[in-house]
Amino acid sequence: MSKKFKVIITDAEYESHDPEKDVLSKLNVELIKFQCRTEEEVIRYCKDADALLNQYAPITRKVIENLEKAKIIVRYGVGVDNIDIKAATEKGIFVANVIYDISDVADHAFALILSLARKILLANKNVKNGKWDWKELQPIYRFNGSTLGIIGLGRIGSAIARRAKGFNMRILYYDTIRREDIEKELGIIYTDLDNLLKESDFVTLHVPLTNETRHLINEERLKLMKKNAIIINTSRGPVIDEKALYKALKNKWIAGAGLDVFEKEPTPKNNPLLKLPNVVVAPHIASASYETRSRMAELVAENLIAFHKGEKPPTLVNKEVLNIRPIKWKRES
Repeated sequence: MSKKFKVIITDAEYESHDPEKDVLSKLNVELIKFQCRTEEEVIRYCKDADALLNQYAPITRKVIENLEKAKIIVRYGVGVDNIDIKAATEKGIFVANVIYDISDVADHAFALILSLARKILLANKNVKNGKWDWKELQPIYRFNGSTLGIIGLGRIGSAIARRAKGFNMRILYYDTIRREDIEKELGIIYTDLDNLLKESDFVTLHVPLTNETRHLINEERLKLMKKNAIIINTSRGPVIDEKALYKALKNKWIAGAGLDVFEKEPTPKNNPLLKLPNVVVAPHIASASYETRSRMAELVAENLIAFHKGEKPPTLVNKEVLNIRPIKWKRES
């Protein structure tokens, strides 16, 4: 009888892994889960794994150099900024992500916009504490005719634009790639980043974390924004310089922020942003619907199935690896 393929889940927030198990039941797989937080833990538990399923644990060059048998790493999500893609490619390790229905993320971003703009959390707190005073909630601005700035017009950014049209908002966007097809379809306006920040009442971020986007929103750019502006981040925490954001909110350069992501996760309890009344936060849950998380788990497993069959994983990230090694999953003794 052939040896089982050792598949290790480095870390995951999911209580159940039945979706992966159901898909992987076609293979002779040993599936083990850990909750690794550090490089050392990943190396200790995953050294002899054939495949890694990963959510947030750091898959750095140091980790990859210590993986003795791994042939493929699949991430629960789209972003792969916690995986050293270059190091994996050099070692001939395939890296895949999952492309899922992004409607949950778009809905969540808009929920943050709505809760801040309409002062929902403050109103809820006041009424429950016996305060019935609408004046304390002012200023509240209307959506109709306001300007929404979208930074990153990929799948999520485009979905946000479609939702904003229903509120009759003027929509600006900035991206490294101009999308004239979406401009024509939705009547949105392409502009440069600084102008978007100057003109927008609401700014929402939908970019991957790269060297170019790290601290894309810094003190200088926050100073460009309107005093009534609200900024939303459901992409990656380090896209915003948190120290600069705290300064901007504390000094009332801008009106508020909605954060689903932070520079360090979980964010420390002493993060000063958590003490501000004009900040609404969530623990990185934009894609956390039951339906989406279940489908993400299935897609992770489907990438493994394809690789095992000798096929290119459906959502292979480092396509250059195909020039280094063939698609082959053979248990090494």
